[in-house]
Amino acid sequence: MKLISLIPVVAVGGLLLFAAKDFPEWGDPASPASTSPVSSHFIQSTGVDTEVPNMVTAVLADYRGFDTMFETVVVFIAGMAVLAILKGSGRRRSGKREHEVEAEPDLIVTNTVRLIVPVIQIFAFYVLAHGHVSPGGGFQGGVVMGASFILVALAWDLDVALARFSMERCILVAALGIVLYGGIGFLSMLLGGEFLDYAELEKVLPVSREMARYHAMLGVEIGVGFTVTAIMFALYANLSSEGRLKSGL
Repeated sequence: MKLISLIPVVAVGGLLLFAAKDFPEWGDPASPASTSPVSSHFIQSTGVDTEVPNMVTAVLADYRGFDTMFETVVVFIAGMAVLAILKGSGRRRSGKREHEVEAEPDLIVTNTVRLIVPVIQIFAFYVLAHGHVSPGGGFQGGVVMGASFILVALAWDLDVALARFSMERCILVAALGIVLYGGIGFLSMLLGGEFLDYAELEKVLPVSREMARYHAMLGVEIGVGFTVTAIMFALYANLSSEGRLKSGL
């Protein structure tokens, strides 16, 4: 069986390596991505249109805001699907697993985690808020925040982590992130613009059209961060406990 599985892996890997020869050199100014009129427009207009120094964030959250919104929706749907599947399987396997052992949390580990988790969470907020001017954003900040709750579960047990961030709260926060992102888009429509036309928010914010786009992007990044944080921790909680939400790894 392992040999049969190895055949498609080698075949696909060889095909990918063969195709990689056609890629342009790293940083080649003559590559299609560099010479495209779309790339030139982003390079020339991003700072003027959005007042956002980080071109990547401006493209992801503004120019292609629809795509990023539906990426967040896909994360939410995938998480809910995994939770639904594992929840049913957990009910069928309610007995104790063979590899489970009873052990007290290590004192050194728990106290170390107690000290570093607040730092991790503050850094997550920093990454989220600084996505406009440096590498970061909602996806990155959400992953860091979700990892802090996973670290709590690893240091103590899953019950302690769920006491801080219950599964019901996870689902609520994940849905809230989608509602926040879409709500900013609908607010733009109510103000006379198109969906996710952030510039229309100048009518309710005491800023220019460019700065309205800047602040709206922060809002949608917060929505993305909510969803990614909740789904990441919910996936860990269910996968580590086979859907039972007890004990964990």
